[in-house]
Amino acid sequence: MSQLQINIGQYSEKGQKPDNEDACASRVPDGAQLTNKGAVVAIADGVSSAAKGRQAAEACVSGFVSDYYSTADSWTVKTSGRKVLGALNRWLYGQGQGLSSGQGMLTTFSVLVFKSMTVHLFHVGDSRIYRLRNGDLEQLTRDHQSWGSAEQAFLSRAMGADLHVEIDYRSEALEEGDLFLLTTDGVHDYLSQKEIKEIVLSLREHPERAARELVTRALKNGSQDNVTCQVADVVQLPLPDQEEFYQGLAELPFPPALESGMVLEGCRVIRELHASNRSQVYLVVDEDSGQHYCLKTPSVNFEDDAEYIDGFLHEEWAGRRISNNHVLQVIKPTRPRRFLYYVTEYVDGKNLRQWMNDHPRPTLDEVRSIIEQVCAGVRAFHRLEMLHQDLKPENIMITKDGGVKIIDFGSTRIAGIQEIAAPIERGKLLGTLDFSAPEYFTGEAASNRSDIYSIGVLAYQMLTGKLPYGGPLSQRSLNRVRYQPAREINPTVPDWMDAALEKACRINSQRRYGLLSEFVHDIKMPNKTLLSDDFQPLVERNPVLFWKALTTAMLLGHVGWVYLYLQSH
Repeated sequence: MSQLQINIGQYSEKGQKPDNEDACASRVPDGAQLTNKGAVVAIADGVSSAAKGRQAAEACVSGFVSDYYSTADSWTVKTSGRKVLGALNRWLYGQGQGLSSGQGMLTTFSVLVFKSMTVHLFHVGDSRIYRLRNGDLEQLTRDHQSWGSAEQAFLSRAMGADLHVEIDYRSEALEEGDLFLLTTDGVHDYLSQKEIKEIVLSLREHPERAARELVTRALKNGSQDNVTCQVADVVQLPLPDQEEFYQGLAELPFPPALESGMVLEGCRVIRELHASNRSQVYLVVDEDSGQHYCLKTPSVNFEDDAEYIDGFLHEEWAGRRISNNHVLQVIKPTRPRRFLYYVTEYVDGKNLRQWMNDHPRPTLDEVRSIIEQVCAGVRAFHRLEMLHQDLKPENIMITKDGGVKIIDFGSTRIAGIQEIAAPIERGKLLGTLDFSAPEYFTGEAASNRSDIYSIGVLAYQMLTGKLPYGGPLSQRSLNRVRYQPAREINPTVPDWMDAALEKACRINSQRRYGLLSEFVHDIKMPNKTLLSDDFQPLVERNPVLFWKALTTAMLLGHVGWVYLYLQSH
């Protein structure tokens, strides 16, 4: 698959001022980092009335370019950018508190992040971002200014001005040949859009010269400010190429069928632990260290299935980025690999399904302990903008000391990976219907609440042995299902805990818990608001009763109308 190619030029001068309080920087990384994080172009204009405008501008530009690439690859550009800018703004604000009133560290800031087939814009202040496409020049940002008089404007928003800053964000699909310009007000206040377009079009093959010429022309037109300009030309997009994509997936062949005693690249097979039509898991011992591990191999049934192989690779990718005591640890390879497989820690225990068979009537505290640990593990996924999407008893291991480990990342949806164009569909649900949230059938976007639904079903089944709606959901049955209170099956479940289970399992995702911590709290401590009759509409609490009541009311109304009609005639 071809890589993103961008030619960038930039130029900055202090102009008529004694110091240059503008700053700009760009970075186009190589290889996987360009694919996973993209390229960055950033510009800032330190507020001249502030005591340290220059330092603020430099800190924003250098800090963003550095810190953005330190954020998790699994995060979306939007999440990464906002987190970095939020931290930078708080730092600037904190530094400015030691200075005289109105003399803080203030700066404008605008940045482009080019990732795959999309450009992401972040903007604060009155620096500008333009796009030249098919001969049309368009300003993509809005100046954050307020006018004190007919001739004088003031910044209404800047980095470092307050503890919290509102950051404009937008994303746009890229086209080959798109050309982007970032300018400070010392440039665009002294050039017409016609002049900008003429200069850029005449020098579009030379971005550095175009940036210098725009700065030079602004000074010639009377600019009294610092002048800075950046030009970014999108030369090539990473268009998904099926042949290249499939060739990359086929670099590592599937390993041969493994049996006890066989050695695969330093790992001796002890026995098979699990096999399905999708994969095999073996208990192995590392011949160098003597350490026991699990080795997972793909099923030969999918040897020609590019979507499956891509998912298997991302299963390891996701596992290696999560570090949590309640999530299975994926081991970083220490030897070159000649086959497609990966190695994880070995969990000595049983899965939750086996545990439930052995504990058909667990205590409330046992259920709470397991669910709390599951939530702690799932929270590690959510912090990295990942959805597990296949939380079920078979994918949760219980150790001999009662610890919990979430396993199997084959259905995990990784937000950052979803932004990367590919000739296959990624992130499709592969989970089990019994525990899948309703939105997977209705086409609604999955979210953290989707995993919370699955956890709610897990807790319900542990306490009752059944599913909250009597069976797996489908799009056709969503309007007819009714939540069966857990306490009707298991009288030991308190009504307040049952109310928490019901909220976690709601059909409407927006009426579910939004945070795992809230659910954990409500299954341990009564939440009185959940017990209020007004908290949930009757149509959701008891749809059968609702429709019976509505039908009866309509019938009575009709009878009353007939009676009045007959009386009047």
